[in-house]
Amino acid sequence: MKKIFSSMILASFLLLLAFPGTAQNEDLFFGAAGSPANPKVQASWNKYYTYQGVVDLCTRLTKAYPNLVTMESAGKSYQGRDIIVLTITDKKVQNPDKKPGYWIDGNIHSIELQGTEMALYTAWYLCEMYNDNAFIKQLLKDKTFYIAPTINPDGRDYFTSIGVPPRSGMVPRDNDRDGLFDEDGYDDLNNDKNISQMRRKNPEGQYNIDPKDPRRMIRVEPGEKGEYELLGLEGIDNDGDGLVNEDGPGGYDGNRDWGFNWEPNYVQGGADKYPFSFPENQAIRDFTLKHRNITGSQSFHNSGGMILRGPSIQGGGAEAYSRSDDAVINAIGKKGELMIPGYKLLTIWKDMYTVYGGELDWWHGEMGCFVYSNELWNPYFMFYDTTNTDQYEFEKLLLFEDSFIPWQKFTHPVYGEIEIGGFSKNFGRLHPGFLIETDAHRNAAFCIYNAYQSPKLEVSEIKVKKLSGGLKEVTATVENIRMLPTHSASNIKFKIDHPDYIYIDGGTVIAGMVVMDKDLNINEEQKKNPQRMEVSNIAGYQRVALKWIVKDGNKFTVRVESVKGGRATGQSE
Repeated sequence: MKKIFSSMILASFLLLLAFPGTAQNEDLFFGAAGSPANPKVQASWNKYYTYQGVVDLCTRLTKAYPNLVTMESAGKSYQGRDIIVLTITDKKVQNPDKKPGYWIDGNIHSIELQGTEMALYTAWYLCEMYNDNAFIKQLLKDKTFYIAPTINPDGRDYFTSIGVPPRSGMVPRDNDRDGLFDEDGYDDLNNDKNISQMRRKNPEGQYNIDPKDPRRMIRVEPGEKGEYELLGLEGIDNDGDGLVNEDGPGGYDGNRDWGFNWEPNYVQGGADKYPFSFPENQAIRDFTLKHRNITGSQSFHNSGGMILRGPSIQGGGAEAYSRSDDAVINAIGKKGELMIPGYKLLTIWKDMYTVYGGELDWWHGEMGCFVYSNELWNPYFMFYDTTNTDQYEFEKLLLFEDSFIPWQKFTHPVYGEIEIGGFSKNFGRLHPGFLIETDAHRNAAFCIYNAYQSPKLEVSEIKVKKLSGGLKEVTATVENIRMLPTHSASNIKFKIDHPDYIYIDGGTVIAGMVVMDKDLNINEEQKKNPQRMEVSNIAGYQRVALKWIVKDGNKFTVRVESVKGGRATGQSE
């Protein structure tokens, strides 16, 4: 029996070696609802991908699903890394850039890693569920997803390989204006690939060690004296100016760099010198401006468990919103609260703080999109309890102190005898491994719901009526059967996209008009080029009726071309 059992283990092991990164033996699995039982592309959702891991997974998805996935580089980062964008759609059905599109990006802030995993999971899930799930299959026939897993690859690489970078990328900065760059970047003093906290014994310090939990530092009451002082993150004063960590890489903020409602650095810290100062945002801007079909976007950040909507400054961009836009944004956002427990729909300037030059406002004001920015991770997830969000207790009971670096002594060249320790960089703002997939699936579902609600146009009720003099009256209805309009209020106000075009083919058009009231026979004629009617917007769940007077022809085709609403056709009988 032992020999048989050993042989079975060996056979299974050799089977896995023979097919690395491919689907496993189907006999080993029974599918769980809503998940791929045996994915072609093996992926892990309980850890974080390095930049190289992101490239690898995207490459494998592209090879495994060539009819669904196109992988390209939108441009290069400051340090020369590719900014990968995946285009995911059923390529056999229409031109991908002619379908309503949905944009997803993550990791614009280098310390906010899990946005990448949310974006990657969405891409992986769409591909793996396509063949077995009718909803996903139809969605990819109708829509196109543009997914940029990380738009700050330099910062991600630094975080995962070396230490804790600033929120920005890795452009050298002379923050103290001494003519030197990056000379006081973060120093990993104990070489553990974590930039931890430094503390030092001080009889007049402000902190004591918690007698019930030696990991925890407790701030003393005002007027009392503690045993320790906190010295900040690991670092050395390399340039002799008495300051530590003031000239680390970055110092700007990629989410204050966008060219809409932008303000200079003295108004909005992190804005730098001018909008789109940095190559990463320039690359995303240039890519998306070539894809005007994008109807909505999601940018993943952390943390706090929020579904953020615009505008980002009081009154800024508010003139471009309307009651109809707000109704759509709030309806989808409220659905998101249901789909992602613990997350709340909030308005940035009203419920948070003012953001000038933010990505969300750019998408709305420049692209005319319906946009959200989800702040990932909420302490509620630790115990599913709003009254107990004690990260020390959670880390001890569920992570078994795996993410706490025990305090250890170190001789610092400036501070003398200190101790280094505290929570590691993979805890606090980031999901613990066992909670990544749950949140990834819920946030992916929110993105999928957004994309599903983008416009879907149908041409129906084409009728032909004979008139005197050899003329015919052709009427048709174009209906939008989803929630999003073909043009948001900002799109109309700033004339971002041209109107929806509705063509009739099959005869010589004498006159064309939009039917305003069928019962009263009130019509609005378009005298110029009536063969191509122009409609400024087709609202969600609404229809537009049209009428043409046509000479000649027996069968007629009515077709719609909408930048964000896609294509639709219908034929008379």
